[in-house]
Amino acid sequence: MNKNDIWAAIHAERHRLLDALSPLDDAAWQTPTLCNDWSVSQVLAHLTAAANVGQGAWLLSIVLAGFNPARHNDRRLRKYLGATPAESLAILRASAEKTVAPSKDYVAMLGEVIVHGQDIARPLGLDLEPEPAGVYEVARFFSERAFAVNSKTLVHDLTLEADDSSFKAGTGPLVRGKQLDLVMAMAGRPTYLTALQGDGVAVLAQRMR
Repeated sequence: MNKNDIWAAIHAERHRLLDALSPLDDAAWQTPTLCNDWSVSQVLAHLTAAANVGQGAWLLSIVLAGFNPARHNDRRLRKYLGATPAESLAILRASAEKTVAPSKDYVAMLGEVIVHGQDIARPLGLDLEPEPAGVYEVARFFSERAFAVNSKTLVHDLTLEADDSSFKAGTGPLVRGKQLDLVMAMAGRPTYLTALQGDGVAVLAQRMR
């Protein structure tokens, strides 16, 4: 995928998430997600912040946060957290087509939308299926880079193999499953390990502890 394709995929996944969340009642927005201690509202605000913070603003924010990523993320999401779920949706919807990013690693931005979308969807029991082509690009990126998540280190000396696409990476004990489940495992979500097979799954589980 080229740069334009990646941005189109990012926009599509933002809209997919917005459509999935629109019918939720207010109580569902306080549901804990798979991302640390954040609620649905907080993860959505984090994604909205990512859609609006370019390189200069990101650098200023991390400096003002004392180079503390947790403090930086908390400050950014609070800025984009709506007073109501409807307002939070409206803020992201207004930003969904933006092409703003803190770096030129645009696949990392796509990975953020896909991973956080699943962080939200799974606890809510929502069927949120991202486009396979985009998931494939994120799987490749995560297996080769430790950027926003410590993915490359996590899967070092393991063979990753998707059973629903041509994705395959690495050498060593096998970890096999759907490419989306592999992406979520590479993002450090242990919940997804139960969907994977192979001798490498136990190794991956140990590294996540």
